[in-house]
Amino acid sequence: MERLVILGPAIAAAGIFVGMFIVYCGLVVSGRAPNVAGVKSNEVLGPFWANYVVWMLRPLERVLVASGVSPTLVTWLSVVACAAAGVAIALGHLASGAWLFIAGGILDMLDGRLARAQNRQSAAGALFDSVSDRWAELALFTGCAWFLHDDGWLFAVMAAVAGSLMVSYTRARGEGLGLELRSGAMQRAERILLIAIGALAAAWFDASPATEAYVAPTLGGALAICGALAMWTALG
Repeated sequence: MERLVILGPAIAAAGIFVGMFIVYCGLVVSGRAPNVAGVKSNEVLGPFWANYVVWMLRPLERVLVASGVSPTLVTWLSVVACAAAGVAIALGHLASGAWLFIAGGILDMLDGRLARAQNRQSAAGALFDSVSDRWAELALFTGCAWFLHDDGWLFAVMAAVAGSLMVSYTRARGEGLGLELRSGAMQRAERILLIAIGALAAAWFDASPATEAYVAPTLGGALAICGALAMWTALG
């Protein structure tokens, strides 16, 4: 039953993703590709996939724009969701933590687009968005560290923290010098996806006493990969 609870939302999310992807591909093939402005992509999430993800989230974006909600509030909600994800993982609720982390990532994608749509962009808002992203990730990693501290995977968490912060610092430092550094295999979107998948897989193993020995290696392994690729991204 626990595995069905874990698998159900994943199947629903995958169904929505695939269904909307089929619609999107149909529009592209028919020459009616959606015009999606202000989309950022990188080496892993190329322009096609980046455009699709933003298009898929556009109904939610339109609801937020129509509601008049402040972009700053959306940023705060993103931080709260990521902090709640960290608490959930620390308490062993891995699936809940994964979904909360994904929700926080989606809100983080939307706050900047909301600011542009409402013509409420500002340097202060951009700074707050960037700083809040770091606090959100630190909250998540703190929860992972608490959950894994007895299982020998604490260094994996430390590597993920170091890689995440160095990617952000390298990009910020490069922009200060007039460089645009958006290449690499482990930007924020990829980190969210990898860690969320690792947490969901760990939750799957945790649902049965026969497989619970794989819980820590699964989540810890995802964090180790995240840390290694993030460090490579920062160095590259």
